[in-house]
Amino acid sequence: MGKASIRGNFMTKKIDMSVLRERLTAEQFRVTRENGTEAPFQNEYWDNHEKGFYVDIVSGDLLFASDDKFDSHCGWPSFTRPAIQDAVVAKKDTTHGMVRTEVRSTGADSHLGHVFDDGPGPDGLRYCINSAALRFIPEAEGTALFAAGCFWGTEAYFRQLPGVLSAAVGYSGGTTVNPAYEQVCSGKTGHAEAIRILFDPERISYRDLLRHFFRMHDPTTENRQGHDIGTQYRSAVFFFGEAQKAAAEALIDELDNSGKFADPVVTEVSPAGVFYPAEGYHQQYLAKNPGGYCHVNLGLAKKPL
Repeated sequence: MGKASIRGNFMTKKIDMSVLRERLTAEQFRVTRENGTEAPFQNEYWDNHEKGFYVDIVSGDLLFASDDKFDSHCGWPSFTRPAIQDAVVAKKDTTHGMVRTEVRSTGADSHLGHVFDDGPGPDGLRYCINSAALRFIPEAEGTALFAAGCFWGTEAYFRQLPGVLSAAVGYSGGTTVNPAYEQVCSGKTGHAEAIRILFDPERISYRDLLRHFFRMHDPTTENRQGHDIGTQYRSAVFFFGEAQKAAAEALIDELDNSGKFADPVVTEVSPAGVFYPAEGYHQQYLAKNPGGYCHVNLGLAKKPL
């Protein structure tokens, strides 16, 4: 890797091609660096229906989510939109005697595929992407859902961790469908203020995320963090799969037996249910309002576990 520059929220780095040739397969290199196209219906993800998300095979940046994937019957993975809009850039492509719109990744300038205006989504777009440009991370291996009090500070903390690809605040663990912030604040919906984290397990483990989670808030206070009181501020791990459940329960036992806390850990450990993203003004709230209320010591995110 060489000199870096910033484009939007992504860091673009010059890539050592000799290193990349060793790391990628011949097909991955041909597609991403030489603008190749793989064969339809004979690639890894065209018919993948598993829940999860897709990252750039070169940079590891988050590109697409399974929620936006659809069957286009074209033989390549197709998406209605990127998971993060700034993650891809579109360029005019006049090769092969056609005029098309090429799609490249922002962080690594990888050739991904093309975008067409015949998609089913609200924007009418179809991102037709080469599997060789992607790496798929299953939901149970790369998604964490935590509640640790006011979600403003919780989000700001986890966004600092290397390996965290995205963090969104919202509501989970309740019964009301698509609740508004005011409803959740009433304590009547059963939801907790939560944060959904997408992470790369090759860069940060779920156990280390849990260790950060138990460090950055007080897991011994029931339905309370700092000055915030109510069930919406409870401590909770909403797990995806038995492996996450086992990891959370084992760490709680370890903490209780270590004497680290004067009182026992009261963190709820429950299966992940529906996560409802919070209103737009709550997302990255402290980045927009640096003086806003925060119950979290954000500096801890930079310190070793």
